[in-house]
Amino acid sequence: MVGVTITKHETPTGGEYKAHLADSDITGHLTWQTRDGIHYADHTLVPSEIGNRGVAARLVEAMVADARENQFKIAPLCSYVVAAFRRHPEWEDIKA
Repeated sequence: MVGVTITKHETPTGGEYKAHLADSDITGHLTWQTRDGIHYADHTLVPSEIGNRGVAARLVEAMVADARENQFKIAPLCSYVVAAFRRHPEWEDIKA
C-alpha cells in the first residue's frame, strides 16, 4: 500500500480524520459529532479513486488510537465503523 497519512481536524461540536495518500490528491474522511464526551462516528467516505487500499480501516484505527490516547468513547453510527467494531472485539473498552 502507498503511504497514508491521517490528520485530525476538530471543531467545537465534532470533527474529522482525513486520509492523505502519497500518490493522490484525493482524501478519505471519517467524521464525528461530539456530545457529552462521546465521539459519534457518523460518516466514512473513501472515494472510489482511492478505494480498496485499506483507507477506511486506517481512518477507524486512527480514531481508536486517538480514543485510547485521549480517553474518550466512540459510538459507532456509520455502517463501516459498526462493522469494524464487530471485527475488533478488543475495541470494546472504548465503545460507548
